[in-house]
Amino acid sequence: MEKTHRKWQQMQLGEIYLGPSRNGVSRPSRVRGTGVKMVNMNELFSYSRIDNPEMELVPMNEKEYEIYSLKKGDLLFARQSLVASGAGKCSVVLSAPEKTTFESHLIRVRIDTTKANPFFYYYYFTSPIGIAKTQSLVMQVAAAGIRASELAKLVVDYPPKCEQDTIVALLEKYDYLIENNSRRIRFLESVVNLIYNEWFTKFNFPNPEKVKMVDSELGKIPKGWEVKKISDVATITKGLSYKSENLVDDGKIAFITLKCIERGGGFRYNGLKRFEGDFKEKHQVLEGDIVMAVTDMTQNRVVVARVARVPRLNENTMIISMDLVKVNAKDNIDKTWLYGLLNYSDFGIKMKEFANGVNVLHLKSNSIEEYSFVLPDEKTRRGYSKIISNIYQQIDVLQLKNLNLTSTRDILLPKLMSGKLDVSELDINVTPVEA
Repeated sequence: MEKTHRKWQQMQLGEIYLGPSRNGVSRPSRVRGTGVKMVNMNELFSYSRIDNPEMELVPMNEKEYEIYSLKKGDLLFARQSLVASGAGKCSVVLSAPEKTTFESHLIRVRIDTTKANPFFYYYYFTSPIGIAKTQSLVMQVAAAGIRASELAKLVVDYPPKCEQDTIVALLEKYDYLIENNSRRIRFLESVVNLIYNEWFTKFNFPNPEKVKMVDSELGKIPKGWEVKKISDVATITKGLSYKSENLVDDGKIAFITLKCIERGGGFRYNGLKRFEGDFKEKHQVLEGDIVMAVTDMTQNRVVVARVARVPRLNENTMIISMDLVKVNAKDNIDKTWLYGLLNYSDFGIKMKEFANGVNVLHLKSNSIEEYSFVLPDEKTRRGYSKIISNIYQQIDVLQLKNLNLTSTRDILLPKLMSGKLDVSELDINVTPVEA
């Protein structure tokens, strides 16, 4: 039952540490590629709950690993960020089945599980209350940052541990459902990837034995297929140039930004913003449209030239930012097939090398338009699109479920973290955190 805030005990965060916090390790790029996995800033900002994703590998001896290892329940904070709002960003390690460490721009906090639930403090520091506390530590120098020594002194709420466990159990029910749906989405996307490559890379499309292979400038291809350029099958429309004051907390217009593009391609919901201001019809996108990142804020090229399919968002109006372009399929080209070409072929790998810039990478439209590929005959393209469209419908349903679950969890989060929702008398099964 919701009620006024009950007085919780308070203490310095460092009082519930299992041991001293640690800044991570630094490894030059020339030695990376083998060794143990390393969580860096990209992982921290891409995943609030880190569950063994693909990462860079770095060399590390056993003594170093003993000091700088990661395990379930470890909290990671961004020590520095190019923008003040990013400093102090908190993620939690859900699992580390392989040896995993963390880079020097991150702070590891390991909570004593006999005193507190580390997942409670993960939720705490992702709530408005916790974000405000870490932001109070941010100092603007060359880059925004926080110090581990100051983080340990931060005064935080300290509810009874049984209440912490109950709050975590409540919130994790939502996160479990979200993650389960996300796994199903990833599986369906892997099926689409497999079908695309079987049909259009390996030429194992239906009844391939009936089609003769002929020479082309790109090698042997099925007879009736042609070598084309992107400009032959699509047009490119640039996104809207905007000002910071156009971004609002609550607006009628959904604004699809660079942050909506996942690393490696795909749509990222939490990058969606709200817009208020003037725009043109050409800046609008609809469900099923293809958008592409033409900017990358890092030199790693993990976003530039990657595409996303605009999912079902239940929005009346959606527009794209200047960091994106819309790839418009021409009349005889199906968008579902075109998205497969841009997302599952070598397009992204090749195109990202054309992006250039000193601090920010930019990809020009004419580079995109010049990409050469093999265009299948219309019958094969339509057969592929018929199968894949059904799979995308399933993905859209799962993504909408996740949007609703996330919205409900985010409404509960500040109320639970402030003590406005009393959980002391709730009877909920609690899974203990491993020490």
